[in-house]
Amino acid sequence: MTENNSQQNQRAAVVINPVKAPDESFKADFFQLCADAGWAEPLWLETTEEDPGAGQARQALEAGVDVVIAAGGDGTVRTVASVLAGTDMAMGLLPLGTGNLLARNLGMDVTNPLNAAQSVLSGSETKIDVVKAVLDHSKQEQIFLVAAGVGYDAAIMGDTNDELKDRVGWLAYVEAGIRKLPGKPVGATITIDGQHAIHRKMRSVMVGNCGKLMGDVQIFPDALFTDGILDLLVLAPRGRFGWLSVVAGVFGKGTKSNKSVQSYSGKSAVIELDSPQEFELDGDHLGEVRHLKVSVEPQALTIRMSAPAK
Repeated sequence: MTENNSQQNQRAAVVINPVKAPDESFKADFFQLCADAGWAEPLWLETTEEDPGAGQARQALEAGVDVVIAAGGDGTVRTVASVLAGTDMAMGLLPLGTGNLLARNLGMDVTNPLNAAQSVLSGSETKIDVVKAVLDHSKQEQIFLVAAGVGYDAAIMGDTNDELKDRVGWLAYVEAGIRKLPGKPVGATITIDGQHAIHRKMRSVMVGNCGKLMGDVQIFPDALFTDGILDLLVLAPRGRFGWLSVVAGVFGKGTKSNKSVQSYSGKSAVIELDSPQEFELDGDHLGEVRHLKVSVEPQALTIRMSAPAK
């Protein structure tokens, strides 16, 4: 990371999902935090159902602030990042959601929003990879920062009970995962870097830019968000006890001959499915897809934060 110049007269913009605000005093507390750090009064921009953050991020860019802080869950982070990726503007994180996946992978404090805010104000800048996704040959690209998935994992995201999630947090995804265990595999062709085609019957294909997913489980142990490489995981349980083999493979107790879990890597991948399957980006359920193209954009997004504790 490279140190920033003096904080004097710097200004932050906060793109916040108001539903996720921790309490009524949070805005005032954040403004005071900025004042104590010698920063100017921040630009406070609330998302809406009609605009979950893209318009607000563009407004912040036009205002010429020094950092745009995404305050909310993973959906808010992904939306703000879609505007800032490829620019010189730094993004900060105020993790206010259930998963807070990017913040966890960056080693940020996800338990205290004001500590996270202080990390942004006193931090320095580093660059991370962004992954572009094209669904069903669309001309419109979407991005993700942590992971995407088709099949089983996306079905979990689409059927998690929101009330339960509010009560028990990420454990709500475990409950949904148990309910979604039954199901039929689908044929898939996965082509990596335009050369290596793999044909499998599978329940899920996951693409990772970071290592940790829900519950701090290290799904992609070799994944780094600065290496310009995508990590793919194919889950293909077979037989009555197939999911036990999947668990063994995911948690590192399986062997390379375990065909229930297979890993691949590359700079791009195309996933073609025999029938439409549910799809998610960074935990956002986005419907169904038959064709998915993903490619990494190295060092495309600037993150501002303090170095994580050792």
